[in-house]
Amino acid sequence: MKAIKVIKPFEVEIVEVEKPKIEKSTDVIVKITSGGICGSDMQIYNGTNSLATYPRIIGHEFGGIVVEVGEKVTSVKIGDKVAVDPVVSCGECYACKIGRHNVCSTLEVMGVHRDGGFSEFVKADEKNIHKFHTDFDESLLGLVEPYTIGMQINNRLQTTSKDKILIMGAGPIGIAALQVAKSRDAKVIITDIVKERLNKAKDMGADETVLVTEEDLKERLGKFTDGEGIPVIIDTVCTPSSFEESVQLACPAGRIVVIGLKNQPSNITMADITKKELTIVGSRLNCNCFDQVIEQFEKGKLNPEKLMTKAYNYKDIIEALTMIKEHPQDVLKVVLKFED
Repeated sequence: MKAIKVIKPFEVEIVEVEKPKIEKSTDVIVKITSGGICGSDMQIYNGTNSLATYPRIIGHEFGGIVVEVGEKVTSVKIGDKVAVDPVVSCGECYACKIGRHNVCSTLEVMGVHRDGGFSEFVKADEKNIHKFHTDFDESLLGLVEPYTIGMQINNRLQTTSKDKILIMGAGPIGIAALQVAKSRDAKVIITDIVKERLNKAKDMGADETVLVTEEDLKERLGKFTDGEGIPVIIDTVCTPSSFEESVQLACPAGRIVVIGLKNQPSNITMADITKKELTIVGSRLNCNCFDQVIEQFEKGKLNPEKLMTKAYNYKDIIEALTMIKEHPQDVLKVVLKFED
């Protein structure tokens, strides 16, 4: 079968690899129909992802149609449309035992730590396979995963209709978090330095947008919250300075979620957190969010078709990567379609 493999930084090829076979009774083989290119895929391509090794079949946002199942598989059958959770966990460590497998002590992600889903067929355990219950657009099956990131963020913050939320950054994760928050009837103000992305955010439900290169964010937040300060902040910019700004902008009893993986320290004192009794939580990958997202897709409360900027045949991977690299202001999500 054909697969997209990054041989080394800036060298990607369509290669022939062995088609997966059923080995365990809980194995499921999926014929991939679509996959989304993520920022981490771009980092593997350009050599800046410290977690990846080479060569690597990339792709952790993917879905397709079940074509073969092990003898003990009961949750899906041949012909089902599914999305695949790329998070592989041990099931034995403390985090796994308390139901938080997304921070497993030996966690691996398909497409990063091990080969991923940008291939014609993928094998995964039944617990990682999540079924659609309607005849959903095959080109959108791979977009469940990025929305699970947005769902996990909102779950960690326990967002409700009573919340006013600042989302810093209108990239794909910011937009996914926005749509999940709006599905819960929260009020959302979102920032970016790219006007085109803010236009897209507005189209996808943002109540207000702030172009931070031209507008005063504190002033806008004051108007948005009637002078009280912002109670919920989602930082998808993920820099030391954006984390510092989140702590400064949050109102007393505020909640902040952090998703960045940079190892650079931020200049934050204990008093900044203690005086306002802030709740600061991390959010990584997703924890049992796939079925939640699929349900929201099928009910029309989340709109993956709006997240998709353009679709390419997987054989045109170089063209797809080039578009993302050269036109980042125009791209939210590029999708690869696995079809001849």
